[in-house]
Amino acid sequence: MPSEGRCWETLQALRNSSKGRLCYHRDWLLRGEDALEECVSLPKLSPYSGWVVDHILPYKQENPVPSEALLSSGSASALDQPSVVPKSPVGSSALSTALPATPNGAQSKQESQHTESMALQSSRGIRVEGCIRMYELVHRMKGTEGLRQWQEEQERKVRALSEMASEQLKRFDELKELKQHKEFQDLREVIEKSTREALGHQEKLKAEHRHRAKILNLKLREAEQQRLKQAEQERLRREEGQVRLRSLYTLQEEVLQLNQQLDTSEQHKDLLKVDLAAFRTRGNQLCSLVSGIIRTTSESGYPTAENQAEAERALQEMRDLLRNLGQEITRACEDKKRQDEEEAQAKLQASQTHQGPGPHTQSQVPTQGPGGTRNEDLQVKVQDSTMQWYQQLQDASAQCVLAFEGLTSSKDSQAKKIKMDLQKAATIPVSQISTIAGSKLKEVFDKIHSLLSGKPVQSGGRSVSVTLNPQGLDFVQYKLAEKFVKQGEEEVASHHEAAFPIAVVASGIWALHPRVGDLILAHLHKKCPYSVPFYPAFKEGMALEDYQRMLGYQVKDSKVEQQDNFLKRMSGMIRLYAAIIQLRWPYGNQQEIHPHGLNHGWRWLAQILNMEPLSDVTATLLFDFLEVCGNALMKQYQVQFWKMILLIKEDYFPRIEAITSSGQMGSFIRLKQFLEKCLQRKEIPVPKGFLTSSFWRS
Repeated sequence: MPSEGRCWETLQALRNSSKGRLCYHRDWLLRGEDALEECVSLPKLSPYSGWVVDHILPYKQENPVPSEALLSSGSASALDQPSVVPKSPVGSSALSTALPATPNGAQSKQESQHTESMALQSSRGIRVEGCIRMYELVHRMKGTEGLRQWQEEQERKVRALSEMASEQLKRFDELKELKQHKEFQDLREVIEKSTREALGHQEKLKAEHRHRAKILNLKLREAEQQRLKQAEQERLRREEGQVRLRSLYTLQEEVLQLNQQLDTSEQHKDLLKVDLAAFRTRGNQLCSLVSGIIRTTSESGYPTAENQAEAERALQEMRDLLRNLGQEITRACEDKKRQDEEEAQAKLQASQTHQGPGPHTQSQVPTQGPGGTRNEDLQVKVQDSTMQWYQQLQDASAQCVLAFEGLTSSKDSQAKKIKMDLQKAATIPVSQISTIAGSKLKEVFDKIHSLLSGKPVQSGGRSVSVTLNPQGLDFVQYKLAEKFVKQGEEEVASHHEAAFPIAVVASGIWALHPRVGDLILAHLHKKCPYSVPFYPAFKEGMALEDYQRMLGYQVKDSKVEQQDNFLKRMSGMIRLYAAIIQLRWPYGNQQEIHPHGLNHGWRWLAQILNMEPLSDVTATLLFDFLEVCGNALMKQYQVQFWKMILLIKEDYFPRIEAITSSGQMGSFIRLKQFLEKCLQRKEIPVPKGFLTSSFWRS
């Protein structure tokens, strides 16, 4: 229909003109006087006109509706069928869905009134109204849809914002939790650090406390040791003082006895050309000097070493005085004897002159010993054969020392090391010998024998052999013999039972290596001359200390050892010698003769009984020798041995008793009681510690 096309063109033109701004309301008739006001106001187009112009008019222009069809349809059908309005895809669908969507009865009522008013209008107005309604419906639907989409978009944005807020809240919680963890971790680290510092400080305090306690304990221990040391020094001082006091009493007794001997020389007064008053005066002065020393020391406490040395000098002067007097008496006696012989010779010659030559006899008068006994069978000097034997052993020992002099005097460090290793290998096994079991004793013997045989032995973790140096064998033999004797001097002197295990090893080594045995004898004779037996004589010009060393005393810094210690050392060496001569190494050849057997013990006993006894020494050595070796000598010599024991009791005891002072009777009484008990039982007991078969099985 051309008119419809023009209608849309009109609408488009109105839209573009100033009239398009008119405000049109379909219900303006119902509003009464408000319509006039609206007419007065500027005309306005409906806000939906733009949408209608954009969407509806172009569609109608493309599909025009014929005017004839529209005119023939009639007004009634137009009212009943509003769908004659050009349809659009959106408008038709929106209209079909919007019509039944009236929410309530009021809206339906308005629609019915509006429909009636529209029926009165012209067909063109109806079409315009339909378009307007369609536009409103579409616009409403579009608004509803947009609102729905906007609501959905807002809901989506709200959900997104909610989710984002939730995630941010989670991150915030996580960040807060992380911060709390960090703060907790920092706090825990601070606490741990402070705890460690506290523990460290506590440990430091404990360490300081322990250190202070240790220092305090050390101070207490040092104080206790100092106190014990002072107490020990005080005890030793008292003991030494008591020993010195006893020694002073002994010295005083000997000085008094020597002074009495000066008095007994009055019988020789007529023979001497000098006055004895000077000797007696000096002797009395020496006695007063010793008595004054004892009296002074008794008042002030214990005597000192100077007091003892002064008393010993007084005693030595008294001995020299008596010896000088004896020499004077001897010289005078010899002069008197010579004069008598000359007078007798002169008388004999005179008688021969008158009577002629005849047989001549000369009588000999034996000298008288102490107590009126004959003394021609006792001597002071050792036999010549024994002295030669003694000298040969000492020469052999001196030659051995010369043989290894290069090793001992070498400045080479290697040679010094070899010397020390050899000395340890030789002496340490001997030091290990004691009352150990027989199996251990055999190990010691095998080690010494291997060393002397040139085989390498282990010593101090190193292999040692005498072949390391040409002088090694001489050095080891000398040191080994020296160590055996030293064990007797020290170990046996303190523990008498140790003499037997030491002696059996020494005897076995002696049998296999004779030179070691000779060196053992040389060392024994040098340290204990009474084992020869040999009583060294004092020679003119000899120093007193040298003479005392020859007698076996130890002299250090011009001080001579105590008599008790001297006798103890001599006793240990005699006991070792007595054990050696009766023992054999049980694992050796029993058919061979003992290298230094019981015959030497019998010789020693016979020779010492043929010599004048020494005060305190002879009785001690006889007791030690017979206690260790008496049982073996009894079994070997039987009746002859008992005869010798009877000789000791009946003839030798009075000689020992005659020279022994009252303060030195202990050793004599011990020997006398031992022999009397043996004679009563008719048996010498087996010595204590003697090696039996059970010892070797252990």
